[in-house]
Amino acid sequence: MSPASAKIVAARVSLSTAISLAVLKLAAGVLTGSLAVLSSAVDSLLDILMSGVNLMAIRQAEQPADDRHPYGHGKFETVATIFQAVVIAVSGGGICFEAVRRLQTGSQVASPVGGIVVMVISLAASILVTRYLRTVAKRTDSSALAADSLHFAMDVYTNLALLGGLLAMVWLDLPWLDPVMSLLVAGYIIVAAVRLLRHGMRDLLDEQLPDEIRGEIEKLLGSQQGELFDYHNLRTRRAGSQKLIDFHMTVCKHLSVEEAHRMTDYLEGKIAERFTGSDVTIHIEPCQEANCPGRDNCPALKVWPRERQRGD
Repeated sequence: MSPASAKIVAARVSLSTAISLAVLKLAAGVLTGSLAVLSSAVDSLLDILMSGVNLMAIRQAEQPADDRHPYGHGKFETVATIFQAVVIAVSGGGICFEAVRRLQTGSQVASPVGGIVVMVISLAASILVTRYLRTVAKRTDSSALAADSLHFAMDVYTNLALLGGLLAMVWLDLPWLDPVMSLLVAGYIIVAAVRLLRHGMRDLLDEQLPDEIRGEIEKLLGSQQGELFDYHNLRTRRAGSQKLIDFHMTVCKHLSVEEAHRMTDYLEGKIAERFTGSDVTIHIEPCQEANCPGRDNCPALKVWPRERQRGD
């Protein structure tokens, strides 16, 4: 399965799971009168919104470049990531508000047993979907799916807190545990949302790729450097899951336009092998007169035909 197809399938799985859990929690909350379960149902409704936005963003991001978007649509994923971060932060704030209210009022859950069953089912489903989304996000380098996996991971902790609170009510008669655990979960949610927002803003503002990725690019270029060519002004950025790389390359001024073009094709292919779906732009510059040994003595002209044959 191609990375694009894998991302779309994962987004559909996420949306289907969110819909199923929301319906289950909403029905259980109404039948049992459990405010905790109803609150979790509202969170699942947010999951539906987030997963739906993700699916649309991923589909749009995979569209080829057009006249209005000549650099492609990759940043649709970035916008979806920022949108999710804001909604997740608001959700965390809502949980804080509700937890404080419960601590003040000392409200009780009417029928916790039914809520316990629903929370166990929801917990198991959230764990499975979180692991699946993280795996696909890592393989496809999708920021939108990474954000979606964080949202479901947030549900895992929320469900654990609610489940612990419900069990404490049944076995230990400690109703205050529910809001206290909810406050801890809300703190985790808000911190995670801030990190996600920073990640999305870095992509939106064209921040350089992480040092480890730049290091891999420099290592790859360095392995081809020397007699073949020299490079400088390396710049990198990200648009969704797409990596955009550009740099200046110094070549022998005696190379023909065709030979220089074939050299850039060779290097672009090398980079594309390592970073699937990357967009590479190479600006060619001739070597300086003071450093040019002349056509007959140019080491690049002796090495390049051999390198070109390897690349063909």
